[in-house]
Amino acid sequence: MLLISELVTNAVVHTGCPAVLRMLFGGAPDAGTVRVEVADASARPPLQRHAEGEDTNGRGLALVDGLADRWGWQAEGTGKSIWCEVDRGAPVVTARLREPGAYEPSCAVTRHA
Repeated sequence: MLLISELVTNAVVHTGCPAVLRMLFGGAPDAGTVRVEVADASARPPLQRHAEGEDTNGRGLALVDGLADRWGWQAEGTGKSIWCEVDRGAPVVTARLREPGAYEPSCAVTRHA
């Protein structure tokens, strides 16, 4: 979600134009890859900035670079498309701590005889 947010926000903020979001889920042999593309009407290439200390912007492409497995851009029509790819691996298992006896909602319906 953060990758999508950064790419779309960058496209709208830096071009002042609407953007088009595309998500592609790889088929074999790339079945584990998700590709996010954001196309805009500006032919100007993306510029990775380097934010300093308390700066409130300038970190978007640095986040994309750190979180995505690959990213880049290409000319598209009269504008460009910026893309990133994430390789889906084994599911991430997280542990949740809760107090003993705390209610935990379940998606499964359990029936007792």
